[in-house]
Amino acid sequence: MALGTDYELQDCALARALEVVGERWSLLIVRDAFYGVQRFNDFLVHLGIPRAVLTARLNTLVAAGVLRKEPYQYAPLRHGYLLTEAGLELWAPLYLLSRWGGRHATPDGPRHLFAHAACGTDLDRTGACPHCGRFVPPAEVVIRPNPGRGGAPRTDPVSLALAGPHRLLEPLASAAP
Repeated sequence: MALGTDYELQDCALARALEVVGERWSLLIVRDAFYGVQRFNDFLVHLGIPRAVLTARLNTLVAAGVLRKEPYQYAPLRHGYLLTEAGLELWAPLYLLSRWGGRHATPDGPRHLFAHAACGTDLDRTGACPHCGRFVPPAEVVIRPNPGRGGAPRTDPVSLALAGPHRLLEPLASAAP
């Protein structure tokens, strides 16, 4: 029997949040949107997700107000997916989960490191800049590869674009129309 997608018996804000972003792939889609991925095919190739699942998750995230669709081509009509204000609020929990995973669930440590663009200082475990003494919003964060991380680099267009420093939320060059 398939698991349900809601927590109807839980009167809890965390349960309501999990109904939006708790399905498999949803947080990785949001993560990629922070990285600058906007186009369906780029999500598809970078995540290695089945097309139908990606479509369903994007529709859920749009319906919940986490992402918005915006046309980037009119003939034929194609939409990109961008974070809304509600989606941008997911940066702190996403960053914290990523840090936790880098410390406790990934033997080689995190694949990427995050720094404050203004001063170049790595963010602390809470997402703050130790040098500037404040939480750094995603538009002021630079992601870069962890030089201490081994393993073969991936060769999909998103991974190649993230092989060097990249400011969060700046659109990545797409490999597909």
